[in-house]
Amino acid sequence: MSTDRLAREYEIEVRWLAFPLHPETPEEGLTLEELFAGHNVDVPRIQQRLKGVADSLGLPLAGRTKTYNSRLAQELAKWAESEGYGDRFHHAVFRAYFAERLNIARVDELVGLAASVGLPADVARRVVLARSFREAVDADWDRSLALGITAVPTFIMGDRKVVGFQPYETLAQLVRSSGVTKR
Repeated sequence: MSTDRLAREYEIEVRWLAFPLHPETPEEGLTLEELFAGHNVDVPRIQQRLKGVADSLGLPLAGRTKTYNSRLAQELAKWAESEGYGDRFHHAVFRAYFAERLNIARVDELVGLAASVGLPADVARRVVLARSFREAVDADWDRSLALGITAVPTFIMGDRKVVGFQPYETLAQLVRSSGVTKR
């Protein structure tokens, strides 16, 4: 991912911040038509643009027809971060959601993703069922709203931000414009 490359090339630390993206979505998900009903949104056009950017970055992206609630994935990600597996877990969730079209609202899917990156499945299940990181995600949601984040992904450096999937060079320019030099 572009953030991995940025962290290798520049003196930056990448931090993930959870954002309340359609928190009303039920566990079984919504079709994209249901999600955007009543809004003037051209879903095929948006998907085509995202696919083009993903292809240019070498990221897997399948045409999805549904969206799923990401709240539990965000909570388990906070645990994964606390165990030193944050980036690996985030990448696994990205692949599951965007490339494999898995329902990341389901506990069994999340436990499988945690295990796939080396985290103990039994502990992951306990953490997600106990909602152990609910408060951490609530704090992130509050912070993301205070920062004026309205969409994901949003990349922030200081007081500058870039919204949406972006080519690597756009993110590198954001980093450089913030005064960060290459390693």
